[in-house]
Amino acid sequence: MRHLGILGHSAEGAALCFRAFCREGFRRIGPDEHPDVTLDVIALARSMPGWDSGDHASVRDVLAVSAERLARAGADFFVCPDNTAHMALELPGTELPLPGLHIAEAVADRAAREGRTRVGVLGTRYTMEGPLYPRALAARGIAAEVPDADDRLLVHEVIFRELLNGVLRAESRRAYVRIIGDLAARGCDAVALVCTEIPLLVTPDVSPLPVLDSTRLLARAAFDVAVGERPFPAWRGGPVSA
Repeated sequence: MRHLGILGHSAEGAALCFRAFCREGFRRIGPDEHPDVTLDVIALARSMPGWDSGDHASVRDVLAVSAERLARAGADFFVCPDNTAHMALELPGTELPLPGLHIAEAVADRAAREGRTRVGVLGTRYTMEGPLYPRALAARGIAAEVPDADDRLLVHEVIFRELLNGVLRAESRRAYVRIIGDLAARGCDAVALVCTEIPLLVTPDVSPLPVLDSTRLLARAAFDVAVGERPFPAWRGGPVSA
């Protein structure tokens, strides 16, 4: 079995990915069993100035340090359970020391397998307004839809004020459910939860639309690679072709 490295960016999403990966082993291999996994997280505070200023290259530099530490720990490949971080990882630059799975590709693959045609996208403002999901979904003939500007701001603020800090409020859950309902009314047939903490707040039983949970989809794709049921990745950062 291959050794997974989890390149964490936000603690809550990284922890959820770690648990989901290990639990996949318990389910598919046997009690207490899973492929080797190493988790490395540099505090998000180190990257926030880069996000706030638009200096994504500085964020990539921070993430590259984690990737190097994972390689030294013996990981064979990596995943980064943070959708927004992929905007930095996609920048041109020195190849990362490990190949990795791209989270948007894992989500878009599942959407295509499920026959989705229009997917609502909920994540940070950076992700909702960025190119990751429009590109990945369009490559599979799927349209991407985002909330209106006021609701994008609400979703973003809940992520940074609450979810990244492990705070789950019923009021915020109701707001997210309303926003997902609005996306359904606009013709979406699924919603992609593409901030890796959102699945802690919005579970499939409360969502008005079928859920594409980016955190768990990435963890399952990583497990498939680790046990040889999915091709070994080749991407080492840098641009992803459509």
